Amino acid sequence: MATLSIHKQVEARIKKRKRGSIFFPGDFVDLGDTEVIKKTLLRLEQQGLLTRLAFGIYLYPKKSKLLGNLTPSIEEIAMAIAQRDRARIIPTGVYALNALGLSTQVPLNAVYLTDGASRKIKVGKRAILFKKTSPRNLSVKGPISGLVIQALKAIGEGKVDPQEEKKLMEILQRESRENIVHDISMAPEWIRKIIRKAISENE
Repeated sequence: MATLSIHKQVEARIKKRKRGSIFFPGDFVDLGDTEVIKKTLLRLEQQGLLTRLAFGIYLYPKKSKLLGNLTPSIEEIAMAIAQRDRARIIPTGVYALNALGLSTQVPLNAVYLTDGASRKIKVGKRAILFKKTSPRNLSVKGPISGLVIQALKAIGEGKVDPQEEKKLMEILQRESRENIVHDISMAPEWIRKIIRKAISENE
């Protein structure tokens, strides 16, 4: 009876949340033993209420008449994991370039710098990589300027062509001057030279 009661409580809690919400076993630890919770989530997946995104990560899926269950983006999954772990993350490498529209390549691995634990999480045929980094690399204030810094690092010093630079200047216009001024101190000098142009254009 106790297990059945936990099952009903877990199901009720899930249904109170909006569709598209991501759940972890830790979201239900107040309801009972961890192993019982894991088995309950597995049963709810088998019943079709949940979709398993990765080991220990479940989705209360949005439904489309045309496409069926809708899966969240890799970014949404990564953000949910970071929120659970109370960790900061920032996209890096090819994933940062793709997020800014500088590359059409969709990387197999989405790589994030984090102040949490390093790990690799398999999501279908793709993976999310969290790489431990120094707090300085995560001290940026602006979501756009932080992404631009990582994108420039991925391109490399002396390899930024005029079209890429122009695109980045346009993107940085959407960031507040206060954030850019703060974040420029987190970047290497060669990146600062590029970002300073955006500050002068913002003035």
